[in-house]
Amino acid sequence: MAILGTGIDIVENYRLKEILLKKKSNFKKRIFTINEVLYCEKKSNSISCYAKRFAAKEAFAKALGIGFRKNINFKDIEVVNNTYGKPYISINKKIANKIRILFKVKKFNILLSISDEKKYSIASVIISK
Repeated sequence: MAILGTGIDIVENYRLKEILLKKKSNFKKRIFTINEVLYCEKKSNSISCYAKRFAAKEAFAKALGIGFRKNINFKDIEVVNNTYGKPYISINKKIANKIRILFKVKKFNILLSISDEKKYSIASVIISK
């Protein structure tokens, strides 16, 4: 396995909670897909669920090496869970093509690890070939 890019991000849960609870904030709608919202709203601690997903999206953008630029949006990156609960990143064709061009590869893997503790949520992303 050759590593093409790595990214890590940490989120203070209370700061994300303040943003999510603002009445006129469209943050949730702008950042998270409908599937992510439905998943997190079912959780007893929805704030850490959102925070982990936000950290994962930021970590993925860092692993790309270009951040959220060049027509990359938060909703292009979706954090989903397999049947065993393991999280992974799902991307659309636009982002997949961008990875192929940026790293000059045909095939790639995206590895995700997320975790949380009372005050913080963290995510690490590795893009490899």
